[in-house]
Amino acid sequence: MVGAVRGIDPETGHHYDDTRRYIDSIDWLSDADREKIFEDNARKVYARLRKA
Repeated sequence: MVGAVRGIDPETGHHYDDTRRYIDSIDWLSDADREKIFEDNARKVYARLRKA
């Protein structure tokens, strides 16, 4: 359940909506790819972030 459920998975102890760990675990993503996912996409959607 990626990004849809509040709460903690009793088997792993991780929050269900902690999607960053899934992205971080993908070995073939470059640092530039991660920057696009975590920062650049947000800046495109929320243009006012560019000023920050």
